[in-house]
Amino acid sequence: MKHVLLGPVLRLFFQPKIIEGAENIPKDGGAILASNHLAVSDSFFLPLMLSRRVTFPAKIEYFTGTGLKGRLQKWFFTGVGQVPIDRSSASAAQGALDTGVRIVREGKLLGIYPEGTRSPDARLYKGKVGVAWIALESGAPVIPVAMFGTDKANPIGSRMWKPHPIRIKIGKPLDFSRYEGLSGDRFVLRSITDEIMYALMELSGQEYVDVYASKAKELPAAASEQGGKGDRVPEKKAS
Repeated sequence: MKHVLLGPVLRLFFQPKIIEGAENIPKDGGAILASNHLAVSDSFFLPLMLSRRVTFPAKIEYFTGTGLKGRLQKWFFTGVGQVPIDRSSASAAQGALDTGVRIVREGKLLGIYPEGTRSPDARLYKGKVGVAWIALESGAPVIPVAMFGTDKANPIGSRMWKPHPIRIKIGKPLDFSRYEGLSGDRFVLRSITDEIMYALMELSGQEYVDVYASKAKELPAAASEQGGKGDRVPEKKAS
């Protein structure tokens, strides 16, 4: 996919570049790449630009389709390094987190979107604590990643991608070893997640909204009011 089928086409039409921080990706060992999420294409361009394979969790529906279309879809998402996760219940969500820990402990790069879903308006939304739990359980560093231009190349609701330059900035690894053994503490998980979101906000330059993106999609009017009146910048926790 990266070198023969899909990668050359993406490079030709979108000219993706890592403009900062390529040296922050470890040459080996497990790590968590925590990225902002502007478009479906984020999961294509980031792995394309890294020499190491990146594994992203993907909703299980991408792997369970029937007929020729279902088989092709499963082949495609498996080929681009994604693994199926079921988020239909609390137990299924925990299984998804356990899968993330397993991937990192195997010495792989785990790609994850702390916002949980695509931003509806290119702003940065409140992070979910799953990324913090995976970091503490695996002991792996969290590397913030900012994507630029993917929302222009792959607008929400579009059927076709449009040629547009894609840029990527990779921040310095965040070490949360000081919280070792505290993965069951909800306050600690929230603090770590806010620190990750602060790093993403600084890296991406996005406006921050203290609302979950999934909630903003359900209540666009309320989200708009929150963005205009009640935004809270995530705190940068002291080391």
